[in-house]
Amino acid sequence: MKKILITSAAVSLLVSAIIFAKLGQFSAMGEAAENMVMPAETVTAMPVEDKQWEQTITATATVTAVQGVTVSAEIGGRVTQINFKSGAIANKGDVLVRLDTASEDAQLESAEAASVLAKASLTRTRKLSKQKLTSQDALEAAEAKVKETIAQKHNMRALIAKKTIRAPFTGRLGLRQINLGQILSEGAAIVPLHTLDPIYVDFSIPQKTLLRLKPGLEVRVTVDAAPDVIFTGKILASNPDVDLATRSVRVRAEIANPDESLRAGMFANVTVVMPEKQTVLPIVTTAVAFATFGDSVFVIEEQKNEESGEVKKVLRQQFVQLGKRQGDFVDVIDGLKAGDTIVTSGVFKLRSGMEVTIDNTLAPEPSLDPHPSNS
Repeated sequence: MKKILITSAAVSLLVSAIIFAKLGQFSAMGEAAENMVMPAETVTAMPVEDKQWEQTITATATVTAVQGVTVSAEIGGRVTQINFKSGAIANKGDVLVRLDTASEDAQLESAEAASVLAKASLTRTRKLSKQKLTSQDALEAAEAKVKETIAQKHNMRALIAKKTIRAPFTGRLGLRQINLGQILSEGAAIVPLHTLDPIYVDFSIPQKTLLRLKPGLEVRVTVDAAPDVIFTGKILASNPDVDLATRSVRVRAEIANPDESLRAGMFANVTVVMPEKQTVLPIVTTAVAFATFGDSVFVIEEQKNEESGEVKKVLRQQFVQLGKRQGDFVDVIDGLKAGDTIVTSGVFKLRSGMEVTIDNTLAPEPSLDPHPSNS
């Protein structure tokens, strides 16, 4: 019994010593946690400044040739000569195709002979009329015959001219759609012909913006075929009526196209630049923490320690009201003022009161008109 009591006392002392040691460790850990200072978070930042933004109207558009037709045969006939190559430039009046005119040439010779005979007959009739040897009716019939034969000659010459097909205007030819010796019917397509420089861009805008739109305003056009190129031009005109279905107005702009990068039928994006500018307070969109209960940013403020005199940079979460977006930026309508400094990236991991340091070494350069490369 005595041995059991001694053993129990020894075990109790050992357990008490272990508990005391652990309590000391926990107490030391608690004091260390209380005295521990979290390291400052490294962030990128930007000062908020007033800027002047262009006011623009954007729309989707269609590229249209200033003049564009498919040259066709006005009358039928057999192709005897082709004087153009696909894709070449044709000047106004250039002969593109000649059709067989053998039948018309023969008929023209017949008409010319008939005209000569009619004129000779008229001369004789006039002499007889002066001598009172023929009637007035015979003289008038001879004069009418001359006019008829002259009209027949003009008609045959017009038919022959129609079988010489010429370029109606200067432009770029498309792909040839006929072959030598082919029999063409009336209206048969021969080759497309488009004027490409300058070129038109047609688009629609809402009726509420119509009064702000004036001829001569600058437009900027981009197309998928040349994503890195911005084509510039001027508004030419707009339709006098509003579309009843869409309540929009059709507008046309003229674009210089010296290298013919723009082609009729292309889909395009157009931006109309308004003459007046708007004062905004832009920040990069990566600075905004978007949330259903409100959008916010983190403002960096300086905080001085009264005891040590050390100045630290700490965060304050600020709710903001956002407006128009442009490129990598968004306008702040309410919540910030010029001169504030805000965090521009990684806002999801931040909280109010956190100490930070600013390092913009690796910060990307935002742009109002970004054109990311296709990776």
